Amino acid sequence: MYEAKSKEIVLRKVREALAKSAPFLPPTPDFSTSVYGPLLEDLSVQFAETFIRNAGVFVYCEHEEDFFDQLFTFKQERGLDNLYVWEPALKKILHAAGINFNGTEENFIGHAEAALTTCEALVARTGSILVSSANASGRRLSVYPAMHLVVAKLSQMVPDIKQGLEFVQKKYDKRLPSMISLVSGPSRTADIEKTLVMGAHGPKELILFLIDDHTD
Repeated sequence: MYEAKSKEIVLRKVREALAKSAPFLPPTPDFSTSVYGPLLEDLSVQFAETFIRNAGVFVYCEHEEDFFDQLFTFKQERGLDNLYVWEPALKKILHAAGINFNGTEENFIGHAEAALTTCEALVARTGSILVSSANASGRRLSVYPAMHLVVAKLSQMVPDIKQGLEFVQKKYDKRLPSMISLVSGPSRTADIEKTLVMGAHGPKELILFLIDDHTD
């Protein structure tokens, strides 16, 4: 009897709702408006704040020489003996700067404590690094080592993901990389008993060296 009365109450409310006139709705949605709030005027500040909030380590470099100094100091402080670098352009400038690295795949499995790669773009809105499989680092170097170091330039900064993907499409045209991914901080998961675990599916640490290549 109780269930029957409850059912009748629900049905009556539905009938009353259907009898009412529908609320006014705009004829067509405006897809040009953003669901996000406004960006900061300085995109690098917006990126840095969000990137750090996502547990990333942000290192600002005034120029390329400053990057070499910062990287050398970082390696010394962390005791990094096995920094893997596979991209030819990176290997060339690091060699010229006198910074030691491992440029081969020898003993990579089990010994790669850190890796240095470039990236495609930096997304200010989400504090994310846009990476792809197009460079010589491939997919493994940004995923397997416990520490992923990235070097990027300020000119690679874009406001949103849309502009980042457009940046990649313009660069590669019809030869898009087989893998394009956004990295927003170190790998983490809380699937098991809601306990946060860092480095479950990738690097435990993500470090970005941002070189200011804008001239006055």
